[in-house]
Amino acid sequence: MSESIPQFYKRIQRCDPQLGTTYSKEKPYFNVLSRQCNFGTVQFSYRDFYKVTLIIGVGKLYYADKWILVNRPAMLFSNPLVPYAWESISEEQRGMFCIFNEQFVQSEEKNSSLANSPLFKVTGDKVFFLDNTQITKVLDIYTKMQEENQSDYANKHDVLRCYLHLLIHTALKMQESNKYESHPNASQRITELFIELLDRQFPVDYPHSVLSLRTPADYANRLSIHVNHLNKVIKDTTGKTTSTMIAERIIKECTQYLLHSNFSISEIAYSLGFENIAYFSKFYRKHTGKSPSEIREQQLFDLYK
Repeated sequence: MSESIPQFYKRIQRCDPQLGTTYSKEKPYFNVLSRQCNFGTVQFSYRDFYKVTLIIGVGKLYYADKWILVNRPAMLFSNPLVPYAWESISEEQRGMFCIFNEQFVQSEEKNSSLANSPLFKVTGDKVFFLDNTQITKVLDIYTKMQEENQSDYANKHDVLRCYLHLLIHTALKMQESNKYESHPNASQRITELFIELLDRQFPVDYPHSVLSLRTPADYANRLSIHVNHLNKVIKDTTGKTTSTMIAERIIKECTQYLLHSNFSISEIAYSLGFENIAYFSKFYRKHTGKSPSEIREQQLFDLYK
């Protein structure tokens, strides 16, 4: 399960009076706070929110198979697609951060330039180091964000998105290639993250959404690693291929739909990413020895016998 915004506040032992008990993913949410971080804490998980952090303090930022030492002030852009962990090294951990949900991103203009920003994509650097002049500029933007967020202005979310754009472009102006180190337990971590990401795709909330990750390449992109590397790691650690594990999970979901839902076979096929029902039936028979129709008929037979 991914960490929600209310769970995030509970974990860091902070609160937002505006959050209360009314938080909903369907409504735009934004907040900006000063940064506090426990010494040595490592939290490695998926989140269902966006976060832009000004880090002042030394620490290590971990991704699936690599890490980078953050030993000078930096901005970190994190999104719901890429899991990461932060380990504090210095006792002094300061800075600022803003946190917002998908609805806040999608609620701006139709081209959704925030969502399409390179800083919120799966690949590419998420850490940008700052000099003293840039720190001052970034802190000033966060201060203005705080003031605006506490105002009663009806359109303050529009203003906050403008400040968020300023943070993004400040980072883009200083973009440079960062050096990442390999993680000693990278294979185990990649496997765990792959399995977690695979499980997170289910159950599919059809008809509101359909299965979005279906191939090893889809999962490799989400984990920011090469698909060949993912395939090798999964095979070495589980004895199964990446494709096999994905197929097994899809088959499991399909069978649950056939046995316990009123969806038609074509609706089940579409929800699991199959546009061609003939290919779907062939896929299911290949892995189970039976067609979807046979499973559905058996379910009806058991129900009425």
